[in-house]
Amino acid sequence: MSEGRVALVTGAGRGIGRITAQRLSAEGFHTALLARDREQLDETAAGCESPTMVLPADVTDADQLDSAFAEIEGQWGPVEVLVANAGAGQSSRLDRTTDADWQRMLDLNLTAPFRCLRRAVPAMRQAGWGRIVVVASTAALVGEPYIAAYTASKHGVLGLVRSAAAELARTGVTVNAVCPAYVDSPMTDQTVATIATTTGRTPEEARRILERKQPIGRLITPDEVADAIWFCIGNAAVTGQAVKVDGGL
Repeated sequence: MSEGRVALVTGAGRGIGRITAQRLSAEGFHTALLARDREQLDETAAGCESPTMVLPADVTDADQLDSAFAEIEGQWGPVEVLVANAGAGQSSRLDRTTDADWQRMLDLNLTAPFRCLRRAVPAMRQAGWGRIVVVASTAALVGEPYIAAYTASKHGVLGLVRSAAAELARTGVTVNAVCPAYVDSPMTDQTVATIATTTGRTPEEARRILERKQPIGRLITPDEVADAIWFCIGNAAVTGQAVKVDGGL
């Protein structure tokens, strides 16, 4: 299934994106790596086994995103597997969430994946085969305090996934979301720093708070999320799903 197929991973410079890209490469995919930081992308590429393409770009910039797709198509052909992983979080009280905070979450966590799907789907539909996985969050399924903008963007992207899956169900293209809880990743490091700053706790105490929120008593690993992404890619009967990787949450 995978040998020589073309995959694109956004947010591939670190964390879940890096591990997923390296997993796809190990499975034989030609893997395009997209993120803003060229140095991080080069580090990801150094751990890949199959051909890679490094694409420094901002997924929230429509022109840069379109140019990245065009470069992949020009060198390798259409994207056959899309992993829309790029994302970020933002935490504040609802009444202290600014319009800029709100828009940043929507632009990165919802509009960028929408544009990726819109760009990738026509070629997948024509080929009669494609796999799309959006890395969402358990915040796509339940609300928590102080993350209204982030939660709204993740609820929205899950709606996008479900609608796209229904539309494409008879085309050979699957669309799924993977919904991790707190992952041992740079994004969670930022959350730990925010908790420590706002509460006066030490970073170690803040991290333990997040670990205890999950029944398994620890953070999820990026490899565990990558395993769920691979499951969605490998199973043609799984589509329109929110696959939880939450330690029993």
